[in-house]
Parts: sequence; C-alpha cells; structure tokens
Amino acid sequence: MSRNPRIAVFTSGGDSQGMNAAVRAVVRAGVNAGLEVFAIYEGYEGMIRGGDYIKPMQRSDVGGILHLGGTVIGSARSAAFRTREGRLEAAFNLVSRGIDALVVIGGDGSLTGANLFRQEWQGLLVELQTQGRLTEDIVARHPHLSIVGLVGSIDNDMFGTDMTIGADTALHRIVEAVDAIASTAASHQRSFVVEVMGRHCGYLALMAGLATGANWILIPESPAEAGWEDEMCETIGAGRDTGRRHNIVMVAEGAIDCEGKPISSEYVQRLLSERLGEDTRVTILGHVQRGGSPSAFDRNMSTLLGYAAVQDLISAPPEQEPQLVGLRQNNVVSSPLMENVQRTHGVAELIKAGRYQEAMAARGRGFVESFEILQTLLQAHPREPQPGQRKLRLAVMHAGGPAPGMNTAVRAAIRLGIDSGHTMLGIQNGLPGLLHNDIQEMGWMDVHGWVAKGGAELGTSRRRSTPQDAPIIAQRVSEHQIDGLLIIGGWAGYQLAYDMYRWQFDSPALALPVVCVPATINNDLPGTDLTIGADTALNSIVMDVDKIKESAVASRRCYVVEVMGHDCGYLALMGGMATGAERIYLPEDGITLEALRTDVNRLIDGFEHGKRLGLMIRSENADRAYTTDFIVTLFEKEGGNLFDVRRCILGHTQQGGKASPFDRIQATRLTARALEFLIEHASTGQVSPVAIGRVDGEIRFASIAKFPDLIDPNAHRPKVQRWLSMRVVADTMARSTTSELTE
Repeated sequence: MSRNPRIAVFTSGGDSQGMNAAVRAVVRAGVNAGLEVFAIYEGYEGMIRGGDYIKPMQRSDVGGILHLGGTVIGSARSAAFRTREGRLEAAFNLVSRGIDALVVIGGDGSLTGANLFRQEWQGLLVELQTQGRLTEDIVARHPHLSIVGLVGSIDNDMFGTDMTIGADTALHRIVEAVDAIASTAASHQRSFVVEVMGRHCGYLALMAGLATGANWILIPESPAEAGWEDEMCETIGAGRDTGRRHNIVMVAEGAIDCEGKPISSEYVQRLLSERLGEDTRVTILGHVQRGGSPSAFDRNMSTLLGYAAVQDLISAPPEQEPQLVGLRQNNVVSSPLMENVQRTHGVAELIKAGRYQEAMAARGRGFVESFEILQTLLQAHPREPQPGQRKLRLAVMHAGGPAPGMNTAVRAAIRLGIDSGHTMLGIQNGLPGLLHNDIQEMGWMDVHGWVAKGGAELGTSRRRSTPQDAPIIAQRVSEHQIDGLLIIGGWAGYQLAYDMYRWQFDSPALALPVVCVPATINNDLPGTDLTIGADTALNSIVMDVDKIKESAVASRRCYVVEVMGHDCGYLALMGGMATGAERIYLPEDGITLEALRTDVNRLIDGFEHGKRLGLMIRSENADRAYTTDFIVTLFEKEGGNLFDVRRCILGHTQQGGKASPFDRIQATRLTARALEFLIEHASTGQVSPVAIGRVDGEIRFASIAKFPDLIDPNAHRPKVQRWLSMRVVADTMARSTTSELTE
C-alpha cells in the first residue's frame, strides 16, 4: 500500500442500512492513515462514467451521514460493467486517478464482479496501453488491483460473517411492524400472514418469528413436509381454544414445500380462512425492510468493518487475493472473498437439490438451534412428559434493575421447562418476593404475550442478600421443594448466587444448582461479552441523541449527554460511536483537567471555523469531581457567545421500552441453554452455581464460585472488558490527527 496511497470506496447492488456508516469509516480511517480516499458514486455505473462520479473525500465530507438509511453515494445495478468494454472504461477511470485499491460494499453479485475485475486488471491495462490511452509507466505502477469486500445485505445470507450490514436493522423494521400488527390483530381476533424478504435464506423469517412469538414460520432451508397444512391449521386452531386472540404466520419470500413448490402468503391466507374460518389478512413488508435509520448494532458493526477494511488494505501485499471482512464469533476477521461467495451459492444449490438438512446445517449452529427452540415455543400446548421421567421443580426469578428482554427470557424458561415435563415456579419481585414467600406455579399461557413486553412482569428488586437472609431462603427452598433456580438479572443476582454458594455449608437446603442469565443494560457482568438489555438501551440512546443532534445543528450548540452504565462505560463508548460523538468520557479512563482543557479548545476552534454541532457523551460515573454539570458549566463559560451548551441526562428511558430483536433472540437462546444446563445438573445432583454468557460468539458457563476473582475489586465491572479495544476505532472516527475539526 505504501507504493500508492490511494483507495476508493463504493456501494453496489441493493442498498442496506449501515452502508453510510461503513463509507464514513473507510474515509475517516483512510484519511487518518495518510491515504487519499475517493468515493465512487452510483456503484459500478459511476466507475464506468468517471468524471464527477469519482470524488476525493475528506473527513468532513462524510459528516452527518451516520444516521441515514440507504447509501448517500448511491448504488446501481450496472449492465455495462458485465461487459469487458464497461470494465475497460472503469479500469481507465481508476488508473487515471492513481487508484488501484477498492473497498466494495455490496452483496455476492457485487463482490463477484469485483473479483472478475481484479482478475482482468492487468489485461485491461495492457489493452488501454495498446490503445494509447495509458502510458507504459502508468501501467507499470499499477500491476495489481487490491480488493476488500464488506457484505451489505439485509438477508444475512453470506458466509464469512455472522451478520451482514443491514440485517439487524431489517429485523428491527419487521419486529416493529409485527408488534404493531399483533395489537390490531388481537383487537379483532384476526390472523395475519406476514411475508418478509429472503429468497434463498430464511434468517429474517426465523429470527423475526423467534423475536415476535410467531405461531408458525415457513422458510426455504426447512421446507414444509407433506401434510403441513393440516398441522399448521391444527396448531393455530388449538391456540384459539386456549384463548389466544391473534395468530401470526411468518413466511419468507423463498418459502417452499418438500417438493420444491413455492408457498405464497396468499395460499396460507386461504388455508386459514377456508379451513378454520379465520379472519385472515396478508401483510407483505417489502422494501420497508430496507429503509429507515440503521440500528445501533449496524452503525457500530459497519464502522468496525470499514475501519478494518482500510487496515487490511494497508497491511496486505498488493497481490493478495480479495478478502472479505466480516464479524465472526464477535471478532472482526478477514477471509478469502471468493471462497465465501462459493459457499454462499452452495446453500442455494443444496436447497435446489432438495438436500435440506445439509442446507440447515450450513447456516450454522445458531440458526439450527433457533429453529429448534421456535418449534417448541410456537406450540399451543406443551408436549406430554416422557414415561418414568423425574419431574423437577424449577424456580425463576429476577434480581437487579429492570432490563428489556427479561420478560422474553422468562417466557422461554417457563415454556421450555413445562414442555420438558417439569413444574415451573415464578418468584415475584426478586429477593423480597423470595423472602416473603411470593412464589407461585406458572402455566403455559401465563407468559402469553410476554415476548414483546418491556419491563419485568415477574417484578425485580435491587435489594442485596445479607447473611440474615440465608435461613429464610433455605426455608423457602425446602417448602417449595425447589430443585433448581434460574436467576435472570444483574449484579444483585450474581451476588445472590454467590452468597447461596457460600451459605450452603451452614444451610444444606441451599445446595442446589443455580444458573444466572445476564440481564442488565450496563453490560457490567463477568463471563459474557454482552448482557441482555444492553442492545435495547443502546438503540434508545441512539434514537434520543439523533433527535438532540437535529435540534443542536439549528442553533450552534454543544450537548453533553449523560448515559447510564454505573461503573462500566460500554453504553457511553458504543452509544458515542453510533451517534458520532466527538468525545466520550468513560469511568475506565476517568477525566482530567488537561483533557477538558483540550476539549474546550477543540470546540472553540471548531465553532470558529463553521462548526454547528458539538456532541459529548459522558458515562454517569466517569468521574466524581468532573460531573456532567461541571463540564456543561466549563464549556458554557469558555464558549462565551460562540456556542450554547446544554446538558441532557437520558436517565431511565434507557431501561424502558420493548426489547430489541437482538435482545429478544439472545434472551431466548441463552435462557434455553441455561435451562437445559439447570435440568441436567438438577437431575444428576450437581450443585455448583454458574453464569451463562456469550464469549467470542460461543455460549459458555462460568463458575459463580469464582465471582470475586472475575470482577474489579474497586468497581462494579469485570476485570476483563473486551469491548475496550474498540476505543481506538471510536477515536479515529471522532477526531482528526490534524487540525481538520470543522465537520
């Protein structure tokens, strides 16, 4: 890369939310590294047309695009690029500007086209030299075309990355729509057939079904077996008999039966209407799934991938085969582009050949696991227990502050537990409810509708356990013959599990298996990279700050926004990166007077040169002395008449609202695995308490007996916080290493 520090970025194919964040990241990471960065407008078509379609970019050129849907540099499906003549013109337009490295953001077709372009590159340049359009010297200086691809596709259908740019936001659109549909459907006791995108991949239908409590799904990877119509109608009819007021059938646009025959949403509607007499409506969501502002996840993932793409171009040899940069097991990784394209096409071929089990397996363990869980949750009744099976009594409770997704987790625990043949008990209002014997048996329909509810229907409490509680808790466990305990919550829940472990030597009744499921918006628990509720809180922060920014731009204003997090700066860092904050104050770093002086000078310099907006994000416990009010007062005094300063404390709005699709899915999958673990250990008499979590993309269990060794002794946060490595990316996006401060 040192031989020619010029790169270009473009978007191609269907647009997806998050593309703008990726473009912004490529431009800013490139400029920060000393590269000349160009944007190619209108995809391959702009590459062929040249001229003003290929523009040099500076940091300020990509300001204000982070929150926008679609792609501000445009996208087009180019028929001309499919011809050698078109690619010849594209090569000329790039080389004449000294560009021989590309970041391609698009689907498999766009990425395949880029690989063909690279393979033909030397031949194209020689042909241009023969035509007299390029000199021998210019051709010699550009022997290779370097390519890094990012996958922009709402279908999440590409190998090489666990999530594609836009898929999470598309899930948001679907879940928001289905939540809205469910309320009107319940009012009139209707059934709705909802068709979502996914010609060859059922990811959106499957995950939306899991996140919304759909009553039936149809996806291409698992075609409906012979007689599926009878089974679907029987299940939905049985649900009506239990008092369910609405039904949702989720259909992927590529849904087929076992003979490969397409299943249309209209056909499903006719089945429900004619066989059950259901008042059934069809909703085809269509391109609404592609639209709107990107989610916090898509903004941050796209930023990380765009940054990594530039680093890959800088470090890789020019002759390296094209790479795809993606997110795998929660890590940003590079892998051979065409190998991933071929594997992606391979799944479609498996489906076409009727090798459905192989197609399901190719989607990965998470896909298969989610499908299996959904098959249980969508039943109208639990299955009959196995003959001779031991019936356990398992209790579920919350502890700590409320977190969106708690209700989703309880719903999964109750239904999966009952379906496994066990008695499920609900402990109301956390630890106080346990102490006061507020415990009751839960039934299948007791958790109906909980999948989408915010808050915590069981109730929760931040009250910490004390030694005086030990005999009372032991008495409750004995009275209700509790064989295992599932605690869905935060720090107080982990502390309770640890205390019960310590107390069991004096109170033998407490020697029972306990599994903690991490649920707190602060993301401050050990043994997991992300807690249930944190994603929803991030999206709440992003939506509020987007509105604040629109207000600030109109009046030359700086906002200091305080977010939750207690002693953990996760929400501040990730919220700041997702909203384009220029300064993020974390409790892990603290705040110094020198840093504040630098920030004031940057603000003054920026507003003097035309800056219209300042945005600072401060975690609530970033520093005891330099509070949010102190920072606001300091900036206001030093800014004088140059700019206004406003404080905004987002407060408990971050704990409210319906859980995001990510949190609903994570709550369901983590709880399912936790319950499986609890049942196994309760059945075999193993009593060590554990916490479940997701680390490096894998679900793991950590011993609660080691809780003190896993946490910072001076703060409510783990000793290891992997997300802190993202600070360098956030800083690169927020600040320039030069004096360019006038976004």
